[in-house]
Amino acid sequence: MKCPGPPESSRLACFLESALARETRIWKVPVFHHLTLKGTDISPSCYEKTVLWIAEISSQFQFYPETFALAISILNRLLASVKAQLKYLQCIAISCLVLAAKTNEEDEVIPSVKMLAVQSGCKRSPAEILRMERIILDKLHWDLYTATPMDFLNIFHAMVMSNWPHLLNGQPQTNPSRHVAFLTKQLQHCMACHQLVQFKGSTLALVIITLELERLTPDWFPVITDLLKKAQVTSTEFIHCKEFVDRELTRLQPSNAIYIFYPITQAIQGHPEASLAYPYPSGLKHSQQARLKVAVRQPVPAAFTSTPAQIPDDATETDEYYDGFSQLYSEDGGADGGRGHVGGFCPQLRPGEGSSPCPPLQAPERD
Repeated sequence: MKCPGPPESSRLACFLESALARETRIWKVPVFHHLTLKGTDISPSCYEKTVLWIAEISSQFQFYPETFALAISILNRLLASVKAQLKYLQCIAISCLVLAAKTNEEDEVIPSVKMLAVQSGCKRSPAEILRMERIILDKLHWDLYTATPMDFLNIFHAMVMSNWPHLLNGQPQTNPSRHVAFLTKQLQHCMACHQLVQFKGSTLALVIITLELERLTPDWFPVITDLLKKAQVTSTEFIHCKEFVDRELTRLQPSNAIYIFYPITQAIQGHPEASLAYPYPSGLKHSQQARLKVAVRQPVPAAFTSTPAQIPDDATETDEYYDGFSQLYSEDGGADGGRGHVGGFCPQLRPGEGSSPCPPLQAPERD
């Protein structure tokens, strides 16, 4: 007779312990000093645009979110190990994504190096990419896999849902799979911020879970205290990371615009004084705009290309994006097995599919 497996909470605790051990063993990140990556000519904005470019390519080829996270992990470890020059950063980035795809994706999903080079617009030959792959493998001693922020987010979210299954009760049109998809979008947004590179993936994922629990329930503190002990995160590091993440996620929120309807002209306009836009730090405005980009076009533009910013509807985006997360929670999922767009990137509506360029008008509430 086969013995039953350990309880769900015990299995999740084992997964967390194993992930923490991997993270402690090989976690390494680049350090930014005097507005450049230490010892290189790579600026923070160039780094952020490179991460966003990797996200666009991942979205185009519908790689798993874990593939994107692993590619950024490989990139960070390499930049922390060698003094890379800016002119090689694009080739390094595409090679990191190829290695991550070979690690996580099925063979039939992985495009050829030639196809990836052409469709990504990286302007590098397949031979150059393959040569860079070998350099990365040698520098990282052929040990590519480490626990990524995405791994920790999945583990922490499963722990919360296992111990507090009624947490999402009362949240309209929300289930565990949609919820973790929403948190994944937030995590990938934060992974493109150079200021958050200094924090371990376990800390970053735990902070995102914490901010969400604060929004959902007033009894969040005991939940987070338990996770803090299991994750072995110090309170000082946790609070420091939380401040950065809170500021970054605030920029994801749309401005509070007031729309005025004129029946004569049938035009809808935004009141010029009603927009409460969030200020962008000097020099990073373009980077923040690119981070909110939701349209993916063919082919994907090369890194450091200016792109307009659009803010999608979170509910619709989560439905179309990551339907496969439902498989983690035994829900009805899409047939793509968890593939979807990365980091909040979703298909843009074609001309004629959208009925209005702004939210629907609503009558004011009466007292």
